[in-house]
Amino acid sequence: MALARAKSISFTYPASARPALDGVSLAVEPGELVVVLGASGCGKSTLLRAFAGLVPHFHGGRFAGQVQVAGLDTRRHRPADLAGTVASVFQDPEDQVVFNRVLAEVCFGLENLGTTPREIEPRARAALAAVGAEHLLDRQIATLSGGELQRVSLASTLALEPRLLLLDEPTSQLDSEAAEALLELAFDLCHQQGVAVLVAEQRPTLPLERASRVVFMESGRLVLDAPTDDALAWLEQHHPAYLSLSERIDSPAGQGETVSRLDGVCFAYPGSPPVLAGASLELRRGEVVALVGANGSGKTTLAKILTGLLEPTGGTVCRQGRGAYLSQDPGRYMVRESAGEEVALAVGGDLDRARRALASFGLDGFEHRHPRDLSSGERERLALAAVTVTEPDLLVLDEPTRGVDPERKAALAEFLRAGAPSRATLIATHDLAFAAAAADRTVALSEHRLVTTSERVAVATC
Repeated sequence: MALARAKSISFTYPASARPALDGVSLAVEPGELVVVLGASGCGKSTLLRAFAGLVPHFHGGRFAGQVQVAGLDTRRHRPADLAGTVASVFQDPEDQVVFNRVLAEVCFGLENLGTTPREIEPRARAALAAVGAEHLLDRQIATLSGGELQRVSLASTLALEPRLLLLDEPTSQLDSEAAEALLELAFDLCHQQGVAVLVAEQRPTLPLERASRVVFMESGRLVLDAPTDDALAWLEQHHPAYLSLSERIDSPAGQGETVSRLDGVCFAYPGSPPVLAGASLELRRGEVVALVGANGSGKTTLAKILTGLLEPTGGTVCRQGRGAYLSQDPGRYMVRESAGEEVALAVGGDLDRARRALASFGLDGFEHRHPRDLSSGERERLALAAVTVTEPDLLVLDEPTRGVDPERKAALAEFLRAGAPSRATLIATHDLAFAAAAADRTVALSEHRLVTTSERVAVATC
């Protein structure tokens, strides 16, 4: 018997002209790991919200059909009634946290469920350990990297011991080791405890290795619901980018002038140990460089120093020309009422130029849409348009593929390669397949310093 079942559900967000879900039916059995794939904005997140009861109770809008979870009809039972049975990790973990300290955050859900006080902290600590985040328990939430925060959000969810676990882009900010450990944990929950797991993912390689079934969505509809082997054959025929990004045509690293250089750079946040200790890096016009490293290794800090958003506590920084920085969570920094105005903000209000920039990222016709009405992947592409429209000399992208589907990732890699001669580009990323498709060379942060991970380098460590 299905633990969760959606029957012919349709849903349209308030003020939206088109449905986010259109006649979707899906059943999830205990012990199943079901992977939900599809382009950005196709309805994956909305489907997970429907199983959590957030659609329609939290988001409003027009809802039709029926969703049942553990025998509870979500039309009559609100999300609070499903707590403990259903647990979600949101696409944007920043929107999920309540407290300032990690241990208090993980304990919070257990307290709301009325868990016996003596059980709360041991369960919270065990959940943090399960996701490799026990060393974070005394940290302030504000000091965590995006990937560390994602682990804490997952621990908060696992501590509840749900029967249905909903994971929306759970590996989007995790390094490869953490991503593999997370999905192995989800697989174990299915097979050892009978938990049903529904995971929407844009880095599909690891989830597909562990999935019981695969669902593919297009424009709010299910176009595929099949066992994994059958789904792989279907993807190979219809959407091969979901199996592997196309390899880029190799080209020599750019030999243009130096656009940015770090020499022996050190940095530490107040009251915290060093993040960078003697990092040196040179970026030249014409090359695309991927920056990798474990969660919390300092990639975002380095990216901000390169573009002048942070000043180092030691060492020197040299810059030539205009720099542009795409943050790890760009949706938080959008200030205009329409996508077109948001992009035009950086070019003196030139809406024609903004429309061309939006079109280059597959967002033609989106200029009048409100940024908050876009999916996470669409907002990411909007932010890319907003930073590249300025035609910077240095382009620094922090996790630019977060929420972006594989086909759009391939297009982004092609865009970065095509524009490489006019600028130097640095990509901070955990998406190694994307790095391989887009970058000339790769450098890694390890123990506060930059180290070489590929042959073509212009990096020295002190």
